[in-house]
Amino acid sequence: MLLIAIEEHGNIHRAAESLAMSQPAASKLLKDLEDLIGVPLFERLPRGMRATWYGESMIRHARIALSSLGEAGAEIEALKAGHAGNVAIGAIAGPAMTLLPPALAQINQAHPDLRVSLLVESSDVLLEQLAQNRIDLMIGRLFARHDKRNLHYEPLAEEEVCAIARPGHPLLSLKKPGLAELAGASWVVPPEGSVLRHRFELMFQNAGLDMPRQAIGTTALVLLPRLLADSDHLAVVPVDVARHYARHDMVRIVPVDLSCRMDSFGFITRNDWLLSPGARTVLESLKAAAKQVYAPAAKSPRKG
Repeated sequence: MLLIAIEEHGNIHRAAESLAMSQPAASKLLKDLEDLIGVPLFERLPRGMRATWYGESMIRHARIALSSLGEAGAEIEALKAGHAGNVAIGAIAGPAMTLLPPALAQINQAHPDLRVSLLVESSDVLLEQLAQNRIDLMIGRLFARHDKRNLHYEPLAEEEVCAIARPGHPLLSLKKPGLAELAGASWVVPPEGSVLRHRFELMFQNAGLDMPRQAIGTTALVLLPRLLADSDHLAVVPVDVARHYARHDMVRIVPVDLSCRMDSFGFITRNDWLLSPGARTVLESLKAAAKQVYAPAAKSPRKG
């Protein structure tokens, strides 16, 4: 707490005041710590203090330790109140639609006192949340640009994408539309900078076609049925998302094969951070549910 206070205030006197201790006591505590590890943690400047590289490392670990203690306190309070703890899950859209509903139903039945929260976002956003300990585990993708040193990845399944349209869309009257017809349509697509958006555009470029001129970029999949219902837009989405809306008669899957496929996704956890008992229970339940959800798909094409 002293290291963090000095880093935040830049002055040991104000740091000591914030911790309700005297400056001599704070100075002695800092000196004892520096003597113990054998390196200076702060530079003494004319008007304050600045962390050295050693100090920055210690401060980072101090923040992690305090965060862990805070989580421990919250977990103990939850247990005292009769709850089994809180677990935050992150997931990309596909498995959020297919894996999580049956898995969470099973978890709720087997562990009714376990409180679970869910965040559906892109893999980039979820990885940032995981690094900040805002979620306990995630179902998503790792790409070459991601720092994987502190991550454990367990592959789960591949994800295909498809085109969807409102019932009665003119393109649905064609037996098998080609890329030329798709290039002339208006689309709802992922935002610029996303992997699927890049591969979607590359699909037309590789075929020597101009990219669709009219495109709405959004990550809000919940808006898709309404956006399509009020227009002749098409949308490119994971097959699992398309099937979910198609089952409720909100969209139709366009009979065309898209080459802009996505990489496989899987369970991602931090290997420098211990999962809580509740998070371990949730992860094991998700793995068990995944065997039921994805094993049949591995034996036959996941199209339709």
